[in-house]
Amino acid sequence: MTTLYYVLDPMCSWCYGFAPTWKKVLEELNGDIEVVYVHGGLAPHSDVDMAQDMQQMLQGIWKQISEQLGTKFNYDYWTKCKPRRSTYLSCQASIAARVQGKEYEMIQAIQELYYLKASNPSNRDTLELAASNIGLDVDKFSADLESDEIVTLFQEDLNRRRKLNVNGFPSLVFKYKNNYFPIQVQYNNPEEILKQINDLNENVYF
Repeated sequence: MTTLYYVLDPMCSWCYGFAPTWKKVLEELNGDIEVVYVHGGLAPHSDVDMAQDMQQMLQGIWKQISEQLGTKFNYDYWTKCKPRRSTYLSCQASIAARVQGKEYEMIQAIQELYYLKASNPSNRDTLELAASNIGLDVDKFSADLESDEIVTLFQEDLNRRRKLNVNGFPSLVFKYKNNYFPIQVQYNNPEEILKQINDLNENVYF
């Protein structure tokens, strides 16, 4: 079995910008390739309000992504919420959804609440709403979210990111046996991404 690792953080704005292209890649991907999400974790748990200069920098990144990719953002987030530089809980939320078989759906739900609905995924209530929106068992999700099991699985993801030698999100890595091949991310070109993957998939067996 060949594996395609997608290394991301649900609160990564470039991952959100990449989401439409990633969806097309998934739709066309060879069914023999296993997709594995690796939550790399942008920022650890924090209750500290985000500094103003960081807020301004991130808003600038949003504008850059919007101009470059046509991605829509709801800037009400910056006045409606109290932003924190804290993404680990949203990573754990996606892993808790993995346990219930809806990891990809949770990533999408977090991105929608964050970037379009101006809700804060650093907060437990936003993540529980996301769980409800995609039909998870919310009681189980809530109990799992900060459990030892989910924290351990998240730590395994962080370790895997390091093993894959990935330092930026989104990143794609193709694996065959013990060989790893980075895939160049083309934000608006799913065909080129698929070509890279298919070329590798056809050649690794020879």
